[in-house]
Amino acid sequence: MKNDHLIVMANQIGDFFKSYPDQEYAKKEIATHLRKFWAPDMRNLIKEMVEKNTPELQDHVAEAIKKYL
Repeated sequence: MKNDHLIVMANQIGDFFKSYPDQEYAKKEIATHLRKFWAPDMRNLIKEMVEKNTPELQDHVAEAIKKYL
């Protein structure tokens, strides 16, 4: 799977949870979704992208991955 596709998918998940009033809860839910529905290799790859500060990832998505995944 290409990296850009993972970024798009992660940002789409982030878009869904962006409107939640409690953003800390939203970040936990982003991470929960990734754990439930993404294969381990996909999760590892997105974590690597966060560590490299991939600019295309939305900030709240990157924070969710850093903190909760």
